[in-house]
Amino acid sequence: MPNKHPSYIFTLTLFDRFSGPTNMPRKPLPGHFSLLYFASAATYTRKASEDLPAPLTVPDLYKHLEKNYPGIGEKVLTSCLLTINLEYVDIDGLGWEAASSTTIKEGDEVAVIPPVSSG
Repeated sequence: MPNKHPSYIFTLTLFDRFSGPTNMPRKPLPGHFSLLYFASAATYTRKASEDLPAPLTVPDLYKHLEKNYPGIGEKVLTSCLLTINLEYVDIDGLGWEAASSTTIKEGDEVAVIPPVSSG
């Protein structure tokens, strides 16, 4: 009987998302963008990634995540950073009005990155 442990699910998702000898991510579906989850975000969603329909504003992305993963806003997203195409989106510095004008487009790669500690 297969192992149903969450890390097993996560490993399968990672295998589905990354393929080939270089482990490069695949392109999103046409009309979509890729959303990558790391650490606590991946644990909460039980996914390493998913493709979502584009275009979508940053606040709409957060609403979508809260609808599909109830509680993720308070438990995960409040302490996470967001990147679009490897560039950080400074939601705190910009405020939600400016963030609402930030549109995620087809083919973009968005990542939810929880805090990183060093030491």
